[in-house]
Amino acid sequence: MAEKFDKLDQKHIEFINNQHIFFVATAGCEGFVNLSPKGMDTLKIINPNKIIWLNYTGSGNESAAHVQENARMTIMWCSFDKKPLILKVYGKAKEIRENNNKWVEVNKYFKMTNGVRQYFELDISLVLTSCGYGVPYFEYKGERDTLIKWIENKGNIGIKEYQKQNNTISLNGKRIDI
Repeated sequence: MAEKFDKLDQKHIEFINNQHIFFVATAGCEGFVNLSPKGMDTLKIINPNKIIWLNYTGSGNESAAHVQENARMTIMWCSFDKKPLILKVYGKAKEIRENNNKWVEVNKYFKMTNGVRQYFELDISLVLTSCGYGVPYFEYKGERDTLIKWIENKGNIGIKEYQKQNNTISLNGKRIDI
C-alpha cells in the first residue's frame, strides 16, 4: 500500500498543487510535538527535492523553536475528495528570516508577504504515499480572510510588536530567535 520515493514526481506535484490544506509537523529534541494545519497560498515546490513554506505570524511559533533545535520536518497532504491518497514529505528544514540574504529571493514566490514571520525551506529526503482509504470526504468552501484582515489591521509595526510579545518562547519554554 505505501510507496517510498526519494523525490517528488510529477504526479505528486500535481496532487499537492490541487490540495487546499496541508499539515506541518515538527519536534524538538524533547517536549511536545507540533502539528499545524496550513492553507492559503503559502507553499511552493521549488524542485523535486525542495519546498518553501511561508509562515505567517500567528499565536505560537513552535515550528521555529523546533527547527532551531532539530531540523526535522514532515509535511502531509490528504485527498478529501476524488481518489483517496495521503502524501508525506520528510526532510530537514532551514528557517529563513528577514535578516537572511535569501529572504528577498524567497519573497518573490508569494503574492502576499505582509505579516510573514519566516519561511521554511525543506530539503526533502523521503516522499511517502499511502492509500488514504480512511480519510473522509470534505467539501472545500474557500479560504478564510480573517488572518489577512488581522495582518492588515496590525500593520508592520504592530506585527513586529506582536511577534516580540507572543512568538519568542515555545510551549516547552525554549527561547525562539525572531
